[in-house]
Amino acid sequence: MTIYDYTALDARGKTITGIIDADGETAARQKIRSSGQYPVNLRQVKNNAVEKSDVRRLALSQLFTRVRPAEVAIMTRQLATLIGAGFPLVSALDSLITQINSPALKKVIAGVKATVVEGSTFANAMSRYPHVFPPIFVNMVGSGESSGTLEIVLERLADITEKHEALKARMITAMIYPLLILMISGLIVSFLLIYVTPKIMSMFENMKQSLPLPTRILVGSSDFFQAYWWALVLLIIALLLGIRATYRNEKGRRWMDTKVLSLPLFGSLVRKLAAARFARTLGSLLDNGISMLPALSIVQNIVGNVYLAEVVANGSTEVSKGQGLGKALDVGKAFPPLAIQMIQVGEQSGNLEEMLNKVADVFEREVETTAMRLTALVEPVMVLIMACIVLFVVLAICLPIFEMNQLIR
Repeated sequence: MTIYDYTALDARGKTITGIIDADGETAARQKIRSSGQYPVNLRQVKNNAVEKSDVRRLALSQLFTRVRPAEVAIMTRQLATLIGAGFPLVSALDSLITQINSPALKKVIAGVKATVVEGSTFANAMSRYPHVFPPIFVNMVGSGESSGTLEIVLERLADITEKHEALKARMITAMIYPLLILMISGLIVSFLLIYVTPKIMSMFENMKQSLPLPTRILVGSSDFFQAYWWALVLLIIALLLGIRATYRNEKGRRWMDTKVLSLPLFGSLVRKLAAARFARTLGSLLDNGISMLPALSIVQNIVGNVYLAEVVANGSTEVSKGQGLGKALDVGKAFPPLAIQMIQVGEQSGNLEEMLNKVADVFEREVETTAMRLTALVEPVMVLIMACIVLFVVLAICLPIFEMNQLIR
């Protein structure tokens, strides 16, 4: 079936827009009329599905029509509810299309529905949109279809996505205030150097005696900033572009990810966040009947760090040779020791899936606590630095005034 964007008028003359799938333009218009609407405009939607040979290549338009994970989580939970209520899959997808607000996600679901109607499995239809549905979605949905537990699988996927997004939101919230202080501090310092200092220092130009050292440093800094501010801006842009280029290079990204793990405080936070993601996703995959090795191949792409992904890949190789998961991951302190110990206990007790979920719960709480501690540490340090800068500027301005008063006396 072909997917169309349409604009129509209802019985009251109100303009309505939507998406519809049909065998052709004539059938699409008839389908719209049968719903009591008069079609005004009809446009075929280009298929955004990505074939296997083009998985790595995304269209430029997708950068502006990106589907957010939070929208996918809401859609997944709604679909689980419809299927749990007894709706067949195609009818559930059809009902879901009318409830989705995101135009990009609405087109994706319409494409999935069309593929399912053609005879494909739901998992295979989702695999055509890797920019929306990651491998964990495709594999767990395929497992749910095979076992007849699609509703339960969709609920679990919604839970996983919501927890990941909630953790990400808490991390972003924790960093907003320090970044805001940094931006305001930079603006204040720039204002003092560009506007305030030159005007105040102009009164000391006729003084025959030399200025105090703090004043000379302030004047020199002000002159340099006024003359070469453009060079500083270019340097910052070049630095950001260099970091971006390094991160896009395979070797460069591995080097950066390795260095991040060695940073004090922040490296520990990254390890805990990776452990939470790893445990949550692997536990869910194993819960849904996916065997260990395929599950590990999926999980290695969601830890968010190239070095840790390599550790998981190497661990998968060791597991295939008969080694336990905990021992296979216990390499170079890549993951927190507590996570390794809990995984080993889960293997010994035969409750690995349950223990992995507990690992995720523990480290999600630890990540939130560590982020709050870092924020609490950064805030006073930045305020202290800003206070020292302001104190230095005030001192540099006041010292010549004190010297002038002494000369007058």
